[in-house]
Amino acid sequence: MMNGLEGRKIWICSLGCRSNHYDGEALANAFADAGAELVKSPEECDGAVLVSCTVTAMADKKCRQAVRRVRRLSRNALVAVCGCWAQKISREEAASLGISVVVGNRRKGELPALLAAALGGESPSFAEDRIDVLRSREWDDLALTRPLLHTRAFVKIQDGCNHFCSYCAIPYVRGFPVSRDPGDVLAEIERIAASGCPEVVLTGVHLGLYGKYGSVSLAELVRRIAAVEGIRRIRFGSLEPFGLDDELLETLAAAPRFCRHLHLPLQSGSGSVLGRMKRGYGPEEFLALAEKARSFLGDDLHISTDVLVGFPGETDGDFADTLSLMNECRFGKVHVFPFSPREGTEAWSYPDRVPRETVLRRTREALSAADDLLVRYASRWVGADVAVLAEETAGNSFQGLTPSFLRVVAGGRAERGEEVQVKITRISGDSLRGKRTP
Repeated sequence: MMNGLEGRKIWICSLGCRSNHYDGEALANAFADAGAELVKSPEECDGAVLVSCTVTAMADKKCRQAVRRVRRLSRNALVAVCGCWAQKISREEAASLGISVVVGNRRKGELPALLAAALGGESPSFAEDRIDVLRSREWDDLALTRPLLHTRAFVKIQDGCNHFCSYCAIPYVRGFPVSRDPGDVLAEIERIAASGCPEVVLTGVHLGLYGKYGSVSLAELVRRIAAVEGIRRIRFGSLEPFGLDDELLETLAAAPRFCRHLHLPLQSGSGSVLGRMKRGYGPEEFLALAEKARSFLGDDLHISTDVLVGFPGETDGDFADTLSLMNECRFGKVHVFPFSPREGTEAWSYPDRVPRETVLRRTREALSAADDLLVRYASRWVGADVAVLAEETAGNSFQGLTPSFLRVVAGGRAERGEEVQVKITRISGDSLRGKRTP
């Protein structure tokens, strides 16, 4: 059935989290291995694949916009959607948007065959493969040999969540927590290293649950990955604060290849708001955890975070607590999101919605504070020589990331995927500027 992909032009678009980017990369590998041609634009493609997201109402909107864009630019292309938004949309909505194939979570490995059948006219005009992910213990049958869409390799090791924060719809579409077999993870990373990619980013919906629903702890998995020849950088995607225990911190401190960057979502600095969010920690615990992480990994550790603004019942005092804690935690990069009510969650029916104009004002204030924090953190690197993994090159300049996850734009030549030393000279916007050293 996969023969139907030979020579077909396939466009893949991944929206949302890093786990989605892994799914997009793994699907790209499957299509390429089946003889399809991966294209960079939906124009004139035969098939378009959207790895979808539904974390906010804006994410839903972006999914619909992406589908409509394909329909507008390539009228004859077949559109397949998979992932979180695809898990919940109705058949009627999918049909009205012109989607031919819908594949939910835990079933994305079936997408290439379904699209091949649709392209070959071997299936009905609409095909779907969705299961009850809240009952499923399956692992999505996807695998990666080499990154085709990114310089770094995202490696998904965990899926699902059962924490059920009051505002979050993701557990309902990602399903029960499952951990990937450690042997499969190591085999994949060995293939990635053999392809010449030096950096892996371990991802999961709730990365800290790896081990609780698996055979080895996350710390033990990191120890094994650190021994893989050819891997020079190891990163985590987002890690919930309660997933960072002493065993893991000791392991990360003893692994020079682990990049000194942790993304720990705070969401709010108010104890009462965190309680209504059902995050499972208070402001003092989060601050203590940030300081503990620095005691293990050094004061140069970059801690980035997410902040959710305008949660129901959030007062000016609650918001002031958030700004204060952002400062006390000495964050670097801060992602700020306005509260987006999601139907089906507990917070959907919470009273005391914050007026839109207040949410927008607080969002602007939080973003301004975030800019100041990033400059404060990044300024420590001005004048230093840092290693940069080149991701994009253009003539006599390139850009890439430092181990601490700061973007650098530098003068000089570098090959894509090459790690080079750069002398940092200044900060410009949200990136560092510098020049390659001999």
